[in-house]
Amino acid sequence: MTKKDFDAYMNRLDERIKKYIPPKENWTPIDEAVYGVKDLYRVDPKDAEKMRLKSIKFAFKRHYEHNHVYNDFCKQENVTPDDIKTEKDLFKIPVLPDGFFKQYPDGKDFAMWLANMHTGDLPEIRIKHKHPTYDQVIADFNRAGMLVTFSSGTSGRHTFVPRDRRTFQASEYALAKGVIAMTHPWWDYDSNGYLLMPNPLKTNIYAGKALEVYIDAVKTMNYAIDREITTGLIRTTMGGGGGIKAAVIRRMAQRSSRKMIDDIISWLEFNEKSGSRLSLCGAPWILYTVMKKLEHEGRSFDFGDLGAVVTGGGWKIHEKDRLSSAEFAKMVTRVLGIPDKYILDTYGMVECNAWYVQCPEGHYLHAPTTYYKPIILDDDNKPIEGYGETGRLAFLDAAAYSYPGFITTGDRVKLLERCPVCDRPGPVLEPEIKRMKGAEVRGCAEEMRTMMAKDIGK
Repeated sequence: MTKKDFDAYMNRLDERIKKYIPPKENWTPIDEAVYGVKDLYRVDPKDAEKMRLKSIKFAFKRHYEHNHVYNDFCKQENVTPDDIKTEKDLFKIPVLPDGFFKQYPDGKDFAMWLANMHTGDLPEIRIKHKHPTYDQVIADFNRAGMLVTFSSGTSGRHTFVPRDRRTFQASEYALAKGVIAMTHPWWDYDSNGYLLMPNPLKTNIYAGKALEVYIDAVKTMNYAIDREITTGLIRTTMGGGGGIKAAVIRRMAQRSSRKMIDDIISWLEFNEKSGSRLSLCGAPWILYTVMKKLEHEGRSFDFGDLGAVVTGGGWKIHEKDRLSSAEFAKMVTRVLGIPDKYILDTYGMVECNAWYVQCPEGHYLHAPTTYYKPIILDDDNKPIEGYGETGRLAFLDAAAYSYPGFITTGDRVKLLERCPVCDRPGPVLEPEIKRMKGAEVRGCAEEMRTMMAKDIGK
């Protein structure tokens, strides 16, 4: 495919999801870095560095001046926007600890906490209940035009992030652009999609909500979990107590899980008969369970180049079993007949608006380079300049317009200066990502797996 063909391919995406793109006359350096390039993973390194520095400086100045919580943090670290002049200076920007968005109170105080985490002016928000739940507060914020989402880990303590619509749409757009660029020339907007996560219109769990853009990138869409998923439901089904009501909810979840698997198999059969192009995107454990059932029954499909699989959100399949992305890809090829080049994994998190996407050539996780900077921290949480080192991942995410996106994670990764296999410039992560010692397993896919999959394999 020539550059002209690729540009036309990506222009079709922009036309399809133009509602996610702000008017060009309102673009900031952040928007230039997200929307103004055709391929987030193929920008000339010198151009990428200029855009990255400009967009992160813009974001840092905005949060420093309009977020009093982050301003206090920066003053403690004795760093101001005037200190950030070069690419090397980006290492000076104070990064928030990974537990920052888990330290919140209950009730109306939770609403005040969300407001304090937000950068800039909030829309008018009315809290309707006297003693609101988390879900009720989120509903009140989102009714006013926000897009507050959550994730969680094995502790059951949710992570809440106060995105405005501008930030959320940048995240969705970056995900679609990254995946569709990496899978070119496969993507066809007349294809059928299956979202292996909750229906984005019925949940505020981040990995489900962020995939609303998937609906706009295909002809038809099915959902693995097509019901409302709230923090309360997750807490009930993940916990062991709760009395009769909780036991009934957990049993219903398990029954729904088994039906979900049968529905996906029926959908695969339909697409096989019709010869349709299809994609499955979302939690790998759901598709893994489908394929295990097919193998148990001695069945398989051969979709070939008509099929694509894009996963994200965790590789824990059962309570004690973990599957690597490479092993999963082999299973997809064996059971569904989809070639390796169209089986890609993504890596993201609820606090971040940048997405790593595997390249089809080597399956390394590529970072976008124009608005996002990955940083590796040593055992003392000090930045390691250079590449080839393993440590705790931190990041500077300029696209976090409504909250400070300068955050450490609990993930242990190895960052390379460029992909050892493909010719895309820019840094990559090695495919297998581990949690730091003592860090909980987290992520939206893990949350769904824990909630619904306890008895799914029985």
